[in-house]
Amino acid sequence: MIELKNPFIFAPIKLGYSNKDGYVNDRHIAFYAERTRYLGAVTIEPLYLDKGLREIPTQLGIDDDNKIEGLQKLVEVIHKSGAKAIAHLNHPGRMANPKIPGNYFLSSADKACEAGGAVPKQMNKDDIQHAINLFSDAAKRSEKAGFDIIEIQFGHGYLPAQFISPKVNNRTDEYGGSFENRIKFPLQVLDAIHSATDLPTIARISGDEMIPDGIKLEEMIKFSKILKEKSIEAIHVSAGTVCNTPPWYFQHMFVPKGKTWEFAQKIKQEVGIPTIYVGQINTEDDIKNLIDNFKADYIAIGRALVADPEFVGKYNKQISGNIRPCLACAEGCLGGVKSGQGLQCLVNPEVGQEINVFETTKQPKRYAIVGGGLTGMEAAITLRRRGHSVDLYEKERLGGQFNLAPLTPNKKSMARLVPYFVEELRDKGVNIIFKEAAKSDIISKYDGVILATGSRPSVPQIAGLDEFDWADILLEENLPENKKVLIIGGGLIGVDIATALIPRGNEVIIVKRSTDFGEDMEMISKALSLKMMNEKGTVFRDHTNIKKIEGKTVFAERNGENIKFIDIDKIVVSTGMKSYNPLEADLKNKMPVYVVGDAKKIGNAQDAIRDAYDTAKKL
Repeated sequence: MIELKNPFIFAPIKLGYSNKDGYVNDRHIAFYAERTRYLGAVTIEPLYLDKGLREIPTQLGIDDDNKIEGLQKLVEVIHKSGAKAIAHLNHPGRMANPKIPGNYFLSSADKACEAGGAVPKQMNKDDIQHAINLFSDAAKRSEKAGFDIIEIQFGHGYLPAQFISPKVNNRTDEYGGSFENRIKFPLQVLDAIHSATDLPTIARISGDEMIPDGIKLEEMIKFSKILKEKSIEAIHVSAGTVCNTPPWYFQHMFVPKGKTWEFAQKIKQEVGIPTIYVGQINTEDDIKNLIDNFKADYIAIGRALVADPEFVGKYNKQISGNIRPCLACAEGCLGGVKSGQGLQCLVNPEVGQEINVFETTKQPKRYAIVGGGLTGMEAAITLRRRGHSVDLYEKERLGGQFNLAPLTPNKKSMARLVPYFVEELRDKGVNIIFKEAAKSDIISKYDGVILATGSRPSVPQIAGLDEFDWADILLEENLPENKKVLIIGGGLIGVDIATALIPRGNEVIIVKRSTDFGEDMEMISKALSLKMMNEKGTVFRDHTNIKKIEGKTVFAERNGENIKFIDIDKIVVSTGMKSYNPLEADLKNKMPVYVVGDAKKIGNAQDAIRDAYDTAKKL
């Protein structure tokens, strides 16, 4: 069993901070330095074994000796806190990114990844040996760089799993067919790593790929018993495959929490090997449950440590403070990496900016903030952290429009964000004034004002559109049942509203002037929401312009043809938002005014929080 100062391990998460050269830089150092203090071990992001095998252009590499020096610096940072450093070695096989010039694609069979990708070459024996050598060479470099442990990725649909999985592997030679043949390649990889280094090894597996013809738990129990015989120190049990079940791979909020824990528990009981539990471990209750009820040997936490680097320290009472909640939404952590900006976080605007030191002010001032949504609350908290005095004006309810976000199916985790902000406002000493701020409340009383008044629905000019709902239809008292509902607008809000209406027996029609329904949604939420809507018979009408409404009949034009929708009981308008900023004109020539969030430019929750943070940080 691996000896750690505590059972908490930072799970491997791609940062995307490299400058396309695969080298460690100051952003990596700062990110991990912020997250090592309270952990037993830190697994740095998946390391590519060959420049032609990258998943993202900005991934870290361990493919040549020149990278050892930078990795040594990263390991030294981890060791300063007493944590062990884990090198996560990963060969993507067919999942190498086809958009990266120079990448090549290999697999157990010539089947392309269903989630998109190049058709791979079926590996011959020379290809197999070359891949084994890549693992072996990377293991040697891991030891030279000072890593304490090696973790081998045998799951999640990567190359070793492409051999293990009967869905992918249709070979008829010694590497295909029977279970014993399908595990031959990963076992050869393990043997080569053990020959190359004396470092202890961990195997990461998918307990189940969550598809009918993929890797199943029964075979993974057998595989784990063999790994134990071959001196694997621990089994790290996750689920899914990025090609077929990405929500399970990313442990997205749309999948049930705890399934991976059940897989790990079964392997622990059947195999008798130390087991690492992982997957949506993002509350104190989750940790308590795993320790008390699952008797977890190790607990791997990923995105919750992105959201709050001090999560474990706060759980262990080593440091006080509210835990900034991970919503399991993948908005920033996945979206940021995919966009090329690197890892970000919806709830934590400091992610990716750790290198820019946060400083308290030397000249405290008094600020007013108008608007108590996410933007206004973040601005208030950041100003107080800097040492300023803050009055926050909110006429109704703290949280603004984000209070509606958890009311859609599968997004209940979002309900934790507003209460966190409210607790932070209280603990940081922000003075909250529940009233609609007027010009007279602000002028001559403050050194500056931040306007975070948000946005309002943008309502199209349609003849007869007199009665309609907006996202407030999501409120329990407004949700209809067994009605025929027409949703005008098919972006994030329109799709979310549809997914909330369908379980109530409503017949939903959703129309859009363009083609891409849910175009501004995070990709996993979008895919699963549209899948659910299709399965439940939602009527989609793209290229559709609503012309007029007469009673329960809606007249429209689609692709140049006149159409109509009849017997409509309710109309929902979700055609976007427009900035709402009533005070700027009255205040801007009389005092310093800063407009943030949707009041300045329409964006998503992450944009709003980060804009508020960046603005307040400079004041």
